[in-house]
Amino acid sequence: MIALRDRQRLPVDRRRLRRTLRVALHALGVWDHELSLTLVDDREIRRLNARFRGVRRPTDVLAFPLEGPAPVLGEAVLSVETARRQAKALGHSLAEELDLLACHACLHLVGYDDRDRREARLMHAREMALLGRLYARPAPTLHVQ
Repeated sequence: MIALRDRQRLPVDRRRLRRTLRVALHALGVWDHELSLTLVDDREIRRLNARFRGVRRPTDVLAFPLEGPAPVLGEAVLSVETARRQAKALGHSLAEELDLLACHACLHLVGYDDRDRREARLMHAREMALLGRLYARPAPTLHVQ
């Protein structure tokens, strides 16, 4: 099950985002797990980033893996405002950026960590592989900043 909450004002294709999440979850072998995704603005993600990471600035993705007796993957939060800025700066669409960030969040939830350079490269390669399941050719500008 995918729970998607939209708590921001910019228009987003939620059906496309759900499809992206389904494809990523299947590819990662966790298709039977629950995932919660919340779309927020920069103000909200800045607040969450400060609270949970001690960083007082907006970010694009926050991911909170959950463990328990039920097959629950976790919760992810995406800033649509940050995604829009990143997409514009890199020259691709907001929808493509949100697809990338959704895949990035899923990878975090299954245990990938991009704080180490080597891990970040592995994670980026996996993101591109996931996006390759969605598009014939992912935009070369797609990467997490």
